[in-house]
Amino acid sequence: MKHVRTTALLAAVATALLLSACGEEPGQAAPAAPTSAPAAPTSEPSESSTAAAAPAGDVTEPGTELKLGERAVVPFKYGTTKSGTIAITVTAIEQGANADLAKYGDKAKGITPYYLRATVENVDGADLAYSSISLRALGADGKSTGVIITGSTDRCKSGTAGKDFTSAGAKFETCTLQGAREGATVEAATFDKGDGYDKSPVVWKN
Repeated sequence: MKHVRTTALLAAVATALLLSACGEEPGQAAPAAPTSAPAAPTSEPSESSTAAAAPAGDVTEPGTELKLGERAVVPFKYGTTKSGTIAITVTAIEQGANADLAKYGDKAKGITPYYLRATVENVDGADLAYSSISLRALGADGKSTGVIITGSTDRCKSGTAGKDFTSAGAKFETCTLQGAREGATVEAATFDKGDGYDKSPVVWKN
């Protein structure tokens, strides 16, 4: 009988140990939750990245036609190190007089100057300090006027971004000097820099 009681006691102890071991399994599973928990923070940068990329959907498509005073949002590169997103608003296409081109001498004979005025805004806060843009003129037929003229006049000064053109909302004014042969007119301004825009510019019409 003593032997039987000893055997029964050992069996009870073994059973208790087994139940104790089984009872630890839930405790061992608990650490698994923190292991999977970091997956949630991992998804947050992804959402943030998507949010940061959202403005790309607001970019004006190549080939878009706008009226004077309307805003085009375009990707922009300046030099080899600066890039960002800017908004261009062509505010006026003004006709000048041949006399405005006196400093160009005989090279300006028979040419009527046109002034393409615009406001440029930093959209995404990229460092675009000291950058500048240029526009091109189109004639009544929707084609280039065939006149190549650079520089500025007293009535049309080319503007450049200041050193503080590094935050969203920063702006500067500029004017691009263009020209047309006598008897022809400029009816539109275009922005044709960057991928896609070189073949299908954004156009502002009178």
